[in-house]
Amino acid sequence: MRLALFADIHANMTAFEACLVAASRLNAERFALLGDLVGYGPDPEAVVQRAAALVADGAIAVMGNHDKAALAVTTGFNATAAEAMAWTRGQLSESSRYFLADLPLEVSSGDALFVHAEASNPAAWHYVTDAKIARNSLMGCQAQATFCGHVHVPAHYCLSSAGKVSSHAPSTGVAIPLLPQRRWLAVLGSVGQPRDGNPAAAFAVYDTETRSLTYHRAAYDIDSVALRILDAGLPQTLADRLKRGR
Repeated sequence: MRLALFADIHANMTAFEACLVAASRLNAERFALLGDLVGYGPDPEAVVQRAAALVADGAIAVMGNHDKAALAVTTGFNATAAEAMAWTRGQLSESSRYFLADLPLEVSSGDALFVHAEASNPAAWHYVTDAKIARNSLMGCQAQATFCGHVHVPAHYCLSSAGKVSSHAPSTGVAIPLLPQRRWLAVLGSVGQPRDGNPAAAFAVYDTETRSLTYHRAAYDIDSVALRILDAGLPQTLADRLKRGR
């Protein structure tokens, strides 16, 4: 089975649709949504409703910290994120709020784990930004392969049988074999707000039969989304960073 993985969509429906189309062209058969459906972007209701339809059709979905914050005022956000979240709360329908509230923090399927942030304590929303934190995540769960988001920068970590953690920046379009004698942590880039310098929407496809993971990018109309961010009265910086990919 080919499983398409999407993280940090952040209310960017145009980027999300571009990734769904690209994944379908890659013969994806199922989808996994790794949290932060909302926040930052202009399309929170549309994205949540699309996600709900995918879940009804068998997709996996987990809660992100922005999804949780959409349900009630929370701390820990910078001023820009807090402003966007306050606006987001006013855009969501009752059914969308119920959907977000019902999302689990993690989902296990076979030998894989799907989670938004670092897996040893998903509710703490720790970012996996280096090998030390990746080790905490890998040692804090039983999965042979863990897939997460939260960071907005693609990364890949491996735990050897000797207990050594290695990391590398994955290359777009290059399949990575997830050898069964090791344990793996794949950090997905962001669909809706990439921060690795590449503004194209990021996603990945995991082939469960060949046990290989491939990171992909999908181009989309960034200018139109940036304009709708401004039209919604959201901060200028949210529009600007889409164009920079940072």
